[in-house]
Amino acid sequence: MLTLNEVTQEMKNTEQMTGLSVFEHGVSVNNKFIELYDYLYNGKDLVSEWRLPEWVESNKELIKDKLLPLDIINEYQIYHDCGKPYCIEIDSDGRRHFPDHANKSYEIWTQTGGNKQVGELIRMDMDIHLLKDVGVLEFSAKTESITLLMTGLCEVHANADMFGGIESTSFKIKMKQISKRGKAILKQLTKK
Repeated sequence: MLTLNEVTQEMKNTEQMTGLSVFEHGVSVNNKFIELYDYLYNGKDLVSEWRLPEWVESNKELIKDKLLPLDIINEYQIYHDCGKPYCIEIDSDGRRHFPDHANKSYEIWTQTGGNKQVGELIRMDMDIHLLKDVGVLEFSAKTESITLLMTGLCEVHANADMFGGIESTSFKIKMKQISKRGKAILKQLTKK
């Protein structure tokens, strides 16, 4: 059994990348989400750099309706990579790798006795990034689909600096993927 404080400390002590801890990454994703949440719910301007797909604006009410409660989302986003300190591997070139980190994060979260719904979101965190056309229908049927989609959008933006900024090829590739999947997911949800 692990305590949340122990896991948090391990996250703070483990670098996701040079100069950014696993915990700081989770907070960064959540900060992006809070900015987007304020835009969606309160009409506040986006203050950082964003490339919002058109489906965000055109499906604003559906997105707001399908998002899980904010307290669940906040906890999920901050702790979504909580297993990374427990599966880190450093290769001969000094690069960090976190094999099967979503499942490890789910396992670690479960050991803390944390909220089960948060644990399920943690377990499914990578699904949006790995989703193919063939899986859209099944993914869209999940209660968590919009929360996972919007978190994925925030993860791509939170990681933009790591990719070289929002003008970088890496960012554009990741944005194209999430934009395409989001459009297909929302198309499925508007059929209902």
